[in-house]
Amino acid sequence: MIHSRCWTVEIVIDEHEDERRTHAQARLRTQDRTDLRGDGTARRHPRDMEVPEIGDELAVARALSDLANQLLEAAANDIGQVTRRPARLR
Repeated sequence: MIHSRCWTVEIVIDEHEDERRTHAQARLRTQDRTDLRGDGTARRHPRDMEVPEIGDELAVARALSDLANQLLEAAANDIGQVTRRPARLR
């Protein structure tokens, strides 16, 4: 029998033009109430051209990377609880 699950990642992007900064938050929600949030920021150098899409891409990529690391850590903790031994995942 196949068991399907649906996990949702919502990405919220905030642009702070006065600070030349873009912040993104990736929020993971699962059916078992897991609620993880990854954060990422991109900063534009004053001499760089203003291309908002690039800031969005960098900030989102960093937020997703942070979220992935948190998910790996959560899985390692869960494995450790089941096996009663520390687990390291990369």
